[in-house]
Amino acid sequence: MPDAIEIACAHSPDSDDAYMFYGLATRKIRSGLVQFRHVLDDIQTLNQKARAGEYELTAISYHAYPWVAARYALMAAGSSIGDGYGPMVVATHPMAPEELKGKRIAIPGKLTTAYLTLRLMQPDFEAVETPFDRILDAVREGGADAGLIIHEAQLTYRKSGFHNVVDLGRWWKDTYQLPLPLGANVLRRDLSPALAGECCRLMRESIQYALDHREEALAYAMQFARDMETPLAEKFVGMYVNHYTVDCGELVPKAAQKLLDMGHEAGLIPHRVSVEFVR
Repeated sequence: MPDAIEIACAHSPDSDDAYMFYGLATRKIRSGLVQFRHVLDDIQTLNQKARAGEYELTAISYHAYPWVAARYALMAAGSSIGDGYGPMVVATHPMAPEELKGKRIAIPGKLTTAYLTLRLMQPDFEAVETPFDRILDAVREGGADAGLIIHEAQLTYRKSGFHNVVDLGRWWKDTYQLPLPLGANVLRRDLSPALAGECCRLMRESIQYALDHREEALAYAMQFARDMETPLAEKFVGMYVNHYTVDCGELVPKAAQKLLDMGHEAGLIPHRVSVEFVR
């Protein structure tokens, strides 16, 4: 029997990603055809590397898809979806959402879905690109008037003395009655159909394994939970690893298409793209 083919599998060092990849990282889920080499990096870096086609399987922001669609197809398994919640804009004092107009806002990268959604809600602001884990510091130190937060900061910002200005996932849901597609896994188009199919199976089964073995998967994910106690980490993981993550179904592609079409119409995405998912 031939050796398994090694494939780079790149994702963020976050508790929700660690949770969904638990079955694969610990080899509870395995394959005779494919072996994953896990690469950890922040999402903005992964978005940029996907533009160069660096990894066979990688996490990206949905906003980045138009820039990588020629090289990659979206995977039906592995999406992070905010269903009535998502990235937030926070400030050191109470502010109304309309007060964000013209302000300097620290953002975690211009290819993040958080940035795209904020631009759709409020087109007029000055973006200050900041590493995601430095955004609260940048606002506190006066480098920005407000901060666009992703990852665990969505649950811990109050502990740091910040106020919620707007939850973009809530805004999107209230405005369009759709969940907000934030992150996706993509698969390079030059993989053979057999390899692509096996990668999709492994991804789906790893997520399902974590959901079926919640306690042990959460214990593994805790090593990636920045500044969070177990109950908060469990809440965060539950927000972003759910039935949409196992399979995007019909609603997520619809929501992703709307988001990217609106981005194109607003001049934020240079060309129209059709979302395409593989299973």
